[in-house]
Amino acid sequence: MTSRTSVRTGALAAALGAVVLIPAVAATPAAAATAPTVSCTSAKAGLADKLKKDITAALANRRGTVAIGLYDRSTKTTCTLRATTAYDSASTVKVTVLATLLWDAKKHDRYLTDREASLAKAMITKSDNSATSTLWKQLGLTKIKGFLSAAGMTRTVPGANGYWGLTQENVTDEQKLLRLVTARNTVLSDNSRAYILKLMNQVVSSQRWGTPAGAPSTVTVHVKNGWLERATHGWRVHSLGTFNGGGHDYMMSVLTQDNSTMSYGVTTIQNVAKAIHKDLVPTTAAVARYTPTGTPSEAYVAVPPQG
Repeated sequence: MTSRTSVRTGALAAALGAVVLIPAVAATPAAAATAPTVSCTSAKAGLADKLKKDITAALANRRGTVAIGLYDRSTKTTCTLRATTAYDSASTVKVTVLATLLWDAKKHDRYLTDREASLAKAMITKSDNSATSTLWKQLGLTKIKGFLSAAGMTRTVPGANGYWGLTQENVTDEQKLLRLVTARNTVLSDNSRAYILKLMNQVVSSQRWGTPAGAPSTVTVHVKNGWLERATHGWRVHSLGTFNGGGHDYMMSVLTQDNSTMSYGVTTIQNVAKAIHKDLVPTTAAVARYTPTGTPSEAYVAVPPQG
């Protein structure tokens, strides 16, 4: 999502034929009454109820549409909200692109080339759109769909005509991806998983917002975010994160849209993340928690690969 390799999302909206920006609006009382609620289960007594209460409180009075996926291996805890609702992926799809690249390389029993490694690093650590478009075009939809099938990500639909940022994703599939990245499996090799996590741990400071907010210093943070404004549903702002250390191993996906601004969506995600970290990994006042170091500003999405 760097300006040097991208175009303003407004140009994309125009190219898609959108003509009117529709701001996020507050839910009416009737809509609120029928809105989906947070659902949690846990092997640890009392944790599911606490998470449901605190996540719900974090979302109170927040405008927009939010989907949440949480899984903690250490306590066998799962929380979901709008688990199957589809969202434009924006740059969160870049984790899927990297996983596809590594999955395909494994199938052909080869290492990444220096060029591929350079593109992958730029794509994840700096959210470079040009690098993503290059890898997306190189892989092609057949390989991308092949990985999605192998990963069990059955509801993820790759963006058409090179618009990878318009890939349709949901938290159920994103959580499947994060589970693959964080535990041994037959889809991704151990080296591939370690490589993905290494790059997600090296994301530049200005993009380390979202799910890491409030994480205790005892866990290692891996993150990939996405942000995109379109003519309908306002800003999409998403954050994928995995957290490991101190006896804990958990991951979360928070997808949002109908945000009036990018910063509004970031705040919503961080409110949720802080509640989750606090409940899963209680700390004393003397223990530092992770504070995102960057303030997000502009947002971009890739145009179809040229040439």
